[in-house]
Order: sequence, then structure tokens, then C-alpha cells
Amino acid sequence: MRISLRQRRAIDFFQGTLAVEPEFTEVRIFDTTLRDGEQSPYVSFSYNDKIEIATLLDEMGTHVIEAGFPVNSKAEFEAVRDIAEGTRTTVAGLARVIEGDIMAAIDSGVNMVHVFSSTSDVQIEDSMHSTREEVVEKSIESVKLVKDAGVECMFSPMDATRTDLTFLGEVIEAVTDVGADWINIPDTCGVATPTRFGDLIRFVREHTDAYIDVHTHDDFGLATANALAGFEAGANQAQVSVNGIGERAGNAAYEEVVMAAISVYNADLGIDTSRIMELSSIVEDISGIATPPNKAIVGDNAFSHESGIHAAGVIENSDTFEPGVMTPEMVGARRQFVLGKHTGTHAVRMYLREEGFDPTETQVREITRRVKDYGAEKKRVTKRELVRFARESNVFKEKVKE
Repeated sequence: MRISLRQRRAIDFFQGTLAVEPEFTEVRIFDTTLRDGEQSPYVSFSYNDKIEIATLLDEMGTHVIEAGFPVNSKAEFEAVRDIAEGTRTTVAGLARVIEGDIMAAIDSGVNMVHVFSSTSDVQIEDSMHSTREEVVEKSIESVKLVKDAGVECMFSPMDATRTDLTFLGEVIEAVTDVGADWINIPDTCGVATPTRFGDLIRFVREHTDAYIDVHTHDDFGLATANALAGFEAGANQAQVSVNGIGERAGNAAYEEVVMAAISVYNADLGIDTSRIMELSSIVEDISGIATPPNKAIVGDNAFSHESGIHAAGVIENSDTFEPGVMTPEMVGARRQFVLGKHTGTHAVRMYLREEGFDPTETQVREITRRVKDYGAEKKRVTKRELVRFARESNVFKEKVKE
């Protein structure tokens, strides 16, 4: 059963500077881990890898899974076909504005064909070796081919953020007129900023009555911000990848967009976020791309505290130095208090008591000083070290009542 983890908006945390009404309430997630994510340098997913990731995405309630590029190879076709057959969600297959690509996607049994064509002059001339007129013609023909097959169609004007606005509007209107269900606006080279991207989505809305999807890249670290700006401007859906993997610096991260939409905007996604850590770990292992410890939501440090002030506050009330509207339990993570150079007495006392010790306040301060000194030497302070410090300081275990 798909679980909705929509949380009650925590009003206490959105007073003052953040006292605004949510800009959107319902949005969708299009996962492209198996397509754009696999285009990360040195990444290759096997058939079984794709099935495993797709199964979990489906179980979590992800709205669309882009399973791959069916025309690419027999193995790719088979993986896309079997994911389409074995999942309940919408499955998309990618296709260029080429009949063979489109037929391969249709034959694979996907629910949606994602057709794309370059629209920026630099890509039209130096990548496609084509003209604007040919782009419009091929785009129209391709959308018609998909629709004639009775399949949902998404059209992407690739490199939209570097495309002449007048021409972009022309292409969007042309494919809308022949039945495109979705218009995806990709920031292919990651050059958008949130304000400018929002303006672009508002422009697109004036030229189509199709649903709007966004695809943002992280070349300047703005992918998630741009995806959310797209939502604020009226986009219905965002394309993301788990852990943000993808071409070059990657895509907007699944976990970041999902949790920001749910926790910050209070939007209803219907996604089981409690499995996000599980999903992140699987993709990390399969892709071979290590997740940085300071990575938002899924990094080892995301819910870890070492600073004495922060740890003391969180021990008292986790809302003091955590977002408040997002807890580690919501994403399947655990809160950690790290012992080291910046540790305070509250964390030391807590860990000692967890280990069964009954320290005096003088002993807590003495052991805290030893922890700080040990950590200052860039040594990791484990619970084993803490127990050693306690015994060397003659701290006794609590007496167990009979």
C-alpha cells in the first residue's frame, strides 16, 4: 500500500520571515535515475540493477519512472519492457524525433514516450546539423506518431534555457496543437537561476494548455532550487534522480525535491518518504558514486550533531537545531550525536548513561575535556573510547535494582 506522509504544516517554524502561504499544494515526481542518472560518467546499470531500483521507486509511489532509452540496445529495450510490465506506476521511455526511436519506445510497452529535440541554435546547428524549420517539422511528426499509437506523449525542447524565446514559444505551440500531453522544460546545461527559471515557466504556460514538467541540472548547484522555482511558477511535475546523479554535475536530487515539497511547502505527493534512505543507499551501491557526508537529506551528517550548543538543544528538543518540519524518521534515517572536538557535556552525559554509567557532574566535565582533546588530534571518538575514559576516571556503573 502506498503511504502518504503529508505532514501538518508546523506553523511555529514558519513565523516571521517565512510566514507565507505555500505556493503550491500538489505536484508530481518524474524519476530519471535509470536514464539520465545512468548517463553519469562511468555508471552502467545492469538489467537486475534497473529492476531493483524501479521496483523500489514504484513501491514508494513515484509518479513516473523513466526506465531508459529503448532504442539504445536489446538489453535496454528488455529492461524498459519488463519495468513497464512489472510496475503499477507510469513508465516512460526516451526517444529522439526519429521514427525508429519512437517505435522502439512504443513497442516496449511504456505508458509514456518522452520525445526530445534540440531547440537552441547552438545545438540545432552544431549537434543536430539541422535548421529551426526541420526541428518544428520533426517535432510535430513525432508527437503525432506517439499520439496515433494511443500513448501519452511528453515533448522536450532540449536546451530550452538557451533557446530564443520566440522560437521556443513557436515549437511549444506546434506540438501542443497536435496533442502533446506534457511539455518538459529542460535546463540542459544548468544555466538557469530560480527567478529566471520561474519566469520561463510562466512564459511557457502562456503558450500551452498541456501539463508542464521541468528538468534541471546542477552545474551551478541550483538544480533543486530551480525545480522548486518551476513548481512555484506553475509546473506540475519535476524530473529528478536519486542522490542527484546524472550528466556532469547531475540533476535535481529526488530526496531534496521530494522532502522540500512535502516539508517546506506542505505539498501532497503521496510518496512513502520513509524509504528514502534505503533508496539512496541502493543507488549509491549500484552506481558506485559515493554520497558526500554533508549531502542534504541522505548524507551521514544530515541529522548528526557534534557542537555542544547544538547537541544540548537537540537533546532537549530536536526542533531547536533541526528543521522541525523534517525529522530523521520521515526519511528512514537516525539522529546521531558525534563525539569530538566540539562536544559538550550534554552529549557526553547522555552517552555515559546509555552505557550504564552514573557519573557525577565533575566526572562528566573531566571526560568531556578528554573527548575534546582526543578529537582535537583528529581522532575519532567512539563509544569504546568513551567507556575507556569513564573507567580511567573511576566512573561507576549504575546499580541495578533487584
